[in-house]
Amino acid sequence: MSLLVVGSVALDTVETPFGSVKDALGGSAIYISAAASYFTSPVRLVGVVGDDFPKEHIQFLESRQIDIDGLQIVRGKKTFRWGGKYHYDLNVRDTLFTELNVFKDFDPVIPSTYKTSSYVCLGNIDPLLQRKILRQINRPRLVVGDTMNYWIETKPAELAETMKSMDVLIVNDSEARLLTNEPNLIKAAKKIIKIGPRIVIIKKGEHGATLVTEETIFSAPAYPLENIFDPTGAGDTFAGGFIGWLARTDDISVNNLKRAVVYGSTLASFCVEKFSIESLRELSYLKVHDRFLAFMDLSRFDDER
Repeated sequence: MSLLVVGSVALDTVETPFGSVKDALGGSAIYISAAASYFTSPVRLVGVVGDDFPKEHIQFLESRQIDIDGLQIVRGKKTFRWGGKYHYDLNVRDTLFTELNVFKDFDPVIPSTYKTSSYVCLGNIDPLLQRKILRQINRPRLVVGDTMNYWIETKPAELAETMKSMDVLIVNDSEARLLTNEPNLIKAAKKIIKIGPRIVIIKKGEHGATLVTEETIFSAPAYPLENIFDPTGAGDTFAGGFIGWLARTDDISVNNLKRAVVYGSTLASFCVEKFSIESLRELSYLKVHDRFLAFMDLSRFDDER
């Protein structure tokens, strides 16, 4: 089934205790689209870049059969750039610089061929833009949305209104607590459901992810990795794996939502093993499925009573 992804496209400069990269391909739309492309086609990307955006990045997107008719290239302008430094506790990050450039005036226009997309994934952009995008889509089957601390703190009313149009909200644990002023994550998820989304997924980093609906609570572990080089984009990669699986199967039953959470975690586990999207360049569906099975073995046991 067709999938529309809208979000940022960036050039990231990242430093961790294990190395660094400069002007590497990044942004929420990139990570979501690259992850989803292992499950479904077409993935339709809407974003904006400057004319300094390297051609090899365009070629990568095309190699993954990602439709970039919705990627605006603004002549005479520079691409959004972000720089960050991680510490040995990779949950701790310092933002070194943020240069919005063309992203500052991003006004997403959905091409007519994209307006019938069955599945929609919105990166953590301004909730007013998220709502504007949804008004351009013809009755999507499922809308997955993301947000971040900045929008929760600066546009709470606009975000709450936009969440009414989402089927799934994906946030991390600190965002869930900030959004609801509730320290208990299950209670926080239930409060979010009362705002609008009927499904909430709370990402907990190295502690996995939890899916909550009115009737269901499902917790998936994180994959135990010996080498984690760069956590940038892991959350967006999770979202891409999650919605990519749902679009592939066109099944939004509870059992398949659980599978989608594990597939999201599977893709995220690959993402953090190298910088930027390097791990996502060289995957195959077989590798993804093998790690999915390994995920299942992490929490499977026999009751011999």
